[in-house]
Amino acid sequence: MCFLRRAAQRRIMLEAMLKKRFVLISAALLFAPLAPNRCAGQARPAQSHSRPAKAASAEPWKFAVSGDSRNCGDVVMPGIAAGVRKSGAAFYWHLGDFRKITDVDEDIQHQPEHLVISPIAAAAKRRGTESYWRLGDFRIADMGGNIQPKPEHPAKALSLPEYEKIAWTDFIENQLMPFGSLPVYLAIGNHEMVAPRTRPEYVAQFHRWLDTPQLRTQRLHDDPSATEPRTYYHWIEHGVDFIALDNATKDEFDDGELSWFEKTLQTDAANARIRTLVVGMHEALPESISANHSMDESPTGIETGRRVYADLLNAQNDNGKRVYVLASHSHYFMDGIFNTEYWRTHGGILPGWIIGTAGAERYALPEDAKDARAAETNVYGYLLATVSLQGEIQFDFRRLSEQDIPAAVMQRYTPDFVRWCFAENSSAR
Repeated sequence: MCFLRRAAQRRIMLEAMLKKRFVLISAALLFAPLAPNRCAGQARPAQSHSRPAKAASAEPWKFAVSGDSRNCGDVVMPGIAAGVRKSGAAFYWHLGDFRKITDVDEDIQHQPEHLVISPIAAAAKRRGTESYWRLGDFRIADMGGNIQPKPEHPAKALSLPEYEKIAWTDFIENQLMPFGSLPVYLAIGNHEMVAPRTRPEYVAQFHRWLDTPQLRTQRLHDDPSATEPRTYYHWIEHGVDFIALDNATKDEFDDGELSWFEKTLQTDAANARIRTLVVGMHEALPESISANHSMDESPTGIETGRRVYADLLNAQNDNGKRVYVLASHSHYFMDGIFNTEYWRTHGGILPGWIIGTAGAERYALPEDAKDARAAETNVYGYLLATVSLQGEIQFDFRRLSEQDIPAAVMQRYTPDFVRWCFAENSSAR
């Protein structure tokens, strides 16, 4: 046997050394592998052609997800990062809309280097004045009785073109860096495609996050010709296939993405090690409770979104995969977004969530929100997902409060602005 031959070789080596009167013999010699590291005639191990994936976990594990961090994201996201890191999550997934782009985000307006203050306040600050006493006539009212401007909206120090140049860098520095070494995955949102932004520009700016060694290995395994990252991708972790889709514009999903997606599902169907699919995107698939702000807003979105939903139903019902669908775009939290008459009569209800709660202006809940399992607005937070050994996932909404904002962020933006983000950054009054 191979083992006996290797033991005999070690004995011969030891006897030879003793004859040469070596006194000290390293214990490592007795257990070190011989070269070559296999017995004569033993076949070389076959190269693995299985998809690059982390093995199934031996214990439950966690990940976190949310989206829409414009407006007040530079305040809220560091709080999310602190909570996610403390939770022990394996990674964080951002579902798009990093910055507003159509106008200057309020948090950037309130950064000290961009904040414009009145001449009186500037003079008082220069002279080291300890206090200021204002003797009335605080605001000017227009004929409709509206107050303008609000103190929470100071004059903009940045022009829109100046802002556009720094917006994505601001997102990276103030929202991604707080995660430290924790892996972060990014999905593209519609505000990433506001003119003059383009997909190639997006890929170039966020190349570091779209072409990680893990994503690159998976992409090239799926298609050796795919040498450059795309706005849609997937990765496998502990038996779960995470699929990030691009529906950031009204012409999505395009044929190339649909073909790639359905090929990915076919490969998963043939792989018993893949127990679960988690599909994330910016806009919710059509016919959800949030239909008024989703892929329902274009004919292409409806047609291709329904097709993706049907594919996922097939993965669940015919191929035995657990399926979970995540989106943001609507700025509130909702669990059970596909409990609608359409899906009840067109194949069935998939587990679905909206988690657009990472700092954007909060929206009113839709009229049918009562049909969801849970729905809240005027909140910030993230979903913390716990994956069981069998691949079942429990999603819990973790709310943020002002007390969760790191002290350095509070100091930079001032407690007054942080309070404004929590109390006033909303159209749901």
